[in-house]
Amino acid sequence: MPAVTAPSRLLPRPSLLPKPPLWVAMYHSIADTADDPYRVTVSPARFARQLRWLRDRGLRGVSVRELLAATAQGRAKGLVGLTFDDGYADFVDSALPLLRRHGFTATVYVLPGRLGGENGWDTAGPRKRLLSGEEIRRISRAGMEIGSHGLTHVALPEADDRTLVAETRRSREVLEEMTGRPVEGFCYPYGRVDPRAMRAVRRAGYRYACAIDPGPYTGAYALPRIHIGENDTAWRLAAKRLLHPLRRRRPADLPLPAAHAPAVVGAR
Repeated sequence: MPAVTAPSRLLPRPSLLPKPPLWVAMYHSIADTADDPYRVTVSPARFARQLRWLRDRGLRGVSVRELLAATAQGRAKGLVGLTFDDGYADFVDSALPLLRRHGFTATVYVLPGRLGGENGWDTAGPRKRLLSGEEIRRISRAGMEIGSHGLTHVALPEADDRTLVAETRRSREVLEEMTGRPVEGFCYPYGRVDPRAMRAVRRAGYRYACAIDPGPYTGAYALPRIHIGENDTAWRLAAKRLLHPLRRRRPADLPLPAAHAPAVVGAR
């Protein structure tokens, strides 16, 4: 297995992040949307149209790692971060071919403590298979960035100290052993973030972390993202892109989604 190299030094410090924030799109599952109570699924046909929308406007989808490195070098114009939370197995057959067709990359946040398992945290939704270790390696070899979504999908603000270390540091170690590549990015399960969680992510060796709407915590360890869903047609994408710099700022200590009514759309 190839040796894990040191993290990239091209990523900006929190104080160097541009304002307004970078545009980072948040996806989850690319599959049939017939049973989707949490609105985290986009059909392959809709996803294909969304990627064409980006391409037709001279925009290129890239991983968050690439986006931040380009920002540090002053060449981020026209780049859009693409992220996929939870590590659903449908990424391999539904998302990866379309991304490669357009010459796009993306970041896939996976759960090394649930390899080949299911999304058991979604009590009201359908059971979906998660990526296996070999599938994660395949995605990495295809040029996608692999990031951690924690070890088992636990809300970090509620975790005890031991669990917090496992979900951050141990998950990174497992993924680096699995892929032979540095893991620089973390994504907070449920979008839940607080200062303690941010400190744990930083101490675990990550260079950045993604949230959803982190409010006053916005920075390199709580990057805001835009939820993209099945209903996001061309005009909605245009509106989201235009309004992203004006997104509301509020505390990111969001309540966990209830079984039948997620507190934040797409926060899984």
